[in-house]
Amino acid sequence: MITIYKNSDTGLIRLPEPVKGSWINVINPSPEEIAQLQALGVPQDYILYPLDLDERARTERENGELLIVLRIPYFQGAQADVPYITIPLGIILTEDHILTICKMENDITSELANGKVKDLVTAKRLRFVLRLLLHTANKYLIYLREITKVVDALEDQLQQSTRNKEVLDLLKYQKSLTYFTTALKSNELMMERLQRSQLLRTYPEDEDLLEDVLTENQQAIEMTNITSSILSNMMDAFASIISNNLNAVMKFLAAITIVLSLPTMVASFYGMNVHLPFEEHPQAFVLTILISIFVALLAVYIFWKRDWF
Repeated sequence: MITIYKNSDTGLIRLPEPVKGSWINVINPSPEEIAQLQALGVPQDYILYPLDLDERARTERENGELLIVLRIPYFQGAQADVPYITIPLGIILTEDHILTICKMENDITSELANGKVKDLVTAKRLRFVLRLLLHTANKYLIYLREITKVVDALEDQLQQSTRNKEVLDLLKYQKSLTYFTTALKSNELMMERLQRSQLLRTYPEDEDLLEDVLTENQQAIEMTNITSSILSNMMDAFASIISNNLNAVMKFLAAITIVLSLPTMVASFYGMNVHLPFEEHPQAFVLTILISIFVALLAVYIFWKRDWF
């Protein structure tokens, strides 16, 4: 799908055909759409690289066209095996246009198209790229805060849990953090390369914006590392807590079993065909019941004093 945008007095508007200074957003293009993009002078390799979900973050320049491959966060859903992953987003700068190419519909380009990013000007291609990079770093921070909230909720559940479900849920988010760490570090290397090339320092405002991008990306890396470390330690701790909770349940069940077995033992003795105490007493049955209750209550008291209940 190809969508074309350009700035107007009221914000971004959609256009039927690309014009100079427009932004072309491409999502999972068909062979016919790839041919249309090639007709605009975009190299075919530049179009295909971002469609490979394993493509790493990097930059490439050929015949005046610049390709920037960025790893962006992508939310697959809370029920997915890995809720948060990263996918490649290609940014192609040509002489007249700026293109973004991605395999999947994503929050980054959607929010840019919906006007949620301020001061977005499609005609200023380099500044557009910096705004996109900054928004990507901020999106990582937003997703990291959401992961922290989910982990806090799981922590409350784990304190009373005897199952592995909550630990497995934590493992899913641990995988997400691993994806984030790898992507953020590769993005950082790519942006440092852009910084050294002086390509994005045409204007003083762009230089300040690039510094903001690097700062936000570094903050996301540090936050990811901290969250990952906390989550890893938490998983080890709560694995022990679950084992302790299970031991407490087994101890309680063992105590109940012993308490219930004592009256059964007394009743078994009085079911034997031998001489027993109180067998000639008219209230023998009541006395037997009272003895059984007393022995059971004595066992309950002993177990309670030992904190088995």
